[in-house]
Formats: sequence, C-alpha cells, structure tokens
Amino acid sequence: MPLARVRFNRSELAGSFGDIGTDLPLLMGMIAASGLDGASTFIVFGLMQVMTGLAYGLPMPVQPLKAMAVIVIAQKVAPAVLYGGGLAIGLMMLALAATGLLERIARFIPKPVVRGLQLGLGLTLCSLALRKYVPADGAAGYALAVGACAVLLALRENRRAPGALLVMGLGALYALIFGLDMGALRGGVGLAWPKLRHPALSDVGQGLLLLALPQLALSIGNSVIATRQTIEDLFPDRKVGVRRIGLTYSLMNLVSPFLSGVPTCHGAGGLAGHYNFGARTGGAVVIYGSFYLAAGLFFSGALAEVVKVFPMPVLGVVLLFEGLALMGFVRDVAPQRADFFTALLVAALAAGLPNGFLWGMLVGTAWHYLRSRITSDSRTP
Repeated sequence: MPLARVRFNRSELAGSFGDIGTDLPLLMGMIAASGLDGASTFIVFGLMQVMTGLAYGLPMPVQPLKAMAVIVIAQKVAPAVLYGGGLAIGLMMLALAATGLLERIARFIPKPVVRGLQLGLGLTLCSLALRKYVPADGAAGYALAVGACAVLLALRENRRAPGALLVMGLGALYALIFGLDMGALRGGVGLAWPKLRHPALSDVGQGLLLLALPQLALSIGNSVIATRQTIEDLFPDRKVGVRRIGLTYSLMNLVSPFLSGVPTCHGAGGLAGHYNFGARTGGAVVIYGSFYLAAGLFFSGALAEVVKVFPMPVLGVVLLFEGLALMGFVRDVAPQRADFFTALLVAALAAGLPNGFLWGMLVGTAWHYLRSRITSDSRTP
C-alpha cells in the first residue's frame, strides 16, 4: 500500500472525529445495558479502526452494528449472545462475499435505490441529532451546539484551522466547566487487555435469531452497497468492490467475538462524516482508532469520565453534519423525476419503518424495475 494513502496532519486529525457521534453513544450504551467489559470493547474497536485505515488507505469507517446495538440496549442482551450474534453475521457475510452472491445483489440494486438508502440514513442521523443529542444538556447544551455549528460553518473550507478541531476543543472546555471529574479520571488509570472468549454454539444460534438476522438487510444496504457507492462518489479514482468490503466486514466479526469486542461494520454515513470534516486518507481512521485503543488500554477504569470530553450536544452537531453530507448525494438523481421519486420513496421507508432499510431496498427495487418495464412497454409500437 502506498504510504501516501496514510497521512497524519491537521486535516486527517480533524476528519478523524467525523463519525464519533454515531460510535461513542452506541458503545457506551451497550456497555451500560449489557455489562460488557469496557476495556475489551474499546481496545478491539480501536484495533479494527487502525487495521481498516491501513488496509484501505481511505477514511473507511468501522462502526458498531446499529440494529444489533439498538436491540442490545433495549433488551439488555447477555454479552455471550452479542458475541455469538457477531460471529453469526460474520459467517453469513463471508458466505455472501465468497460465493459472489453479494456482488450479484449489488448489481441488481439500481442507483436511485442506493441514493434513497443514503438519503434515508442521513435523515435518520439528523433526526437523532436534533431530537436526542443536541437537547441533552438543556439550555447550556443548545448554546454549545449553536456555537459548534457556527464554528463548523465559518471554517468549513479552512485547512489551517479545521473547524472540527476547534469544536472538539470547545467540547472539552465545556466538559471541564460542567462536571468532568479529574480525580476520577486520574484514579481510573491502569493497564488493561482484552478478555479472551470462546463463543458457545448455543450463543451463536441465539445471536443469529435475535441479532444477526435483523441486522443483515441493513448491513447489505448501508455497510456494503451504500458504502461502495459513497467511495465511488468521494474517491472516483479508487475502485473498491462490494466483495472486498464484505470480506473485511466478515473478518472483523470473525475475530472480535474471541476478544470480547462488539460486532462491527463499515458504513456510508461514517465515510461521509470523516470526509466532510477533512479526512482524505486512512490516517484519519488510524488516529480515531488510537483514541479508543488508548482509552481502553490505559483508562478503562474511568471510561465514563473519558467520554465526557465529548459532550452529547457536540456529538449531535457532528452527527447532524454527517447526515447532511450523506443526504447531499441524492442531488445527482434529482434532475430525473422518476429516479428522484424512487429515491424519496426508499428514503421515506428507510427512515420511517421498523426494518426500513430492508423494506426500502425491496420496494424501491421492485418499483424501479416495474416502472422501467411499464415505460418500455408503453414505447413499444
């Protein structure tokens, strides 16, 4: 891999924070709900980030599997079942990628449907940011969010002073003023390592039914197909196929369960977020992963204090800009009324229904080919 594809500078540092609004709350939510080992969770998550950044040479994100995370947080799923579910979905994605079925699915899904999935995910992220993250700290949080938005907008094109770095500094200052316990932070310092596990077959079976199957459609649509399209949009000179994305997805989930790591994926939103804040190489993801590695290795006894450095309103602003960047990709199908309608239909289903990405993909694809068939028949003399 050419070294030029992994750079470490201010832009990469700023871009490294582009996906933290998605990742950090989900990780902490799963740790709290299911009693996961915090050190293992952070170390393995960081390790997957570093390896992905080096392997792709792109700001390719690693994210917790969202559908799984929501179920784990809502139902307080046992750690063993979570790790079993991760192993199950890793095996399923490996089978899809190795047999070529994943590529055939990707070729069958038309571009307007992919744009709709990106738009739907962007709407979901913006809604989450505005409904839950930004209001989390009341009036002070709103003021912080407004200030963060102003900084990002004012410094959007400034490479000397990337806005994301100033926003993270603003968040850290806010945390120091509003309750960061430095004593607890110092008291939590200590060396920790991931805990080794051997998932039982019964846990894999239970995780398959409870977690992996509900996750699969979202993973195919967002983690693989939409991510491949977003790479093409942002890095047109880099050709990354869905098979490669599926294989790295599966590899992460075949390794993480044995180290007590949460199931992970790639994601279109994370890629757009890293890029939007300045990342252009895998260096941003390496920097980002190093934060989790350092927190897990050396501060596992004070993770609750470490994450306060990133206040929820700041995470909400990051998430909002990530969502807006992802929504912007729909503009290339906007001039074609029929394709734009398909994208809007898919986005509405994806953002508005349970298992919406599955329904959006199925309904949008069926509508696209049905419309094409009707149009073709109407033109036949």
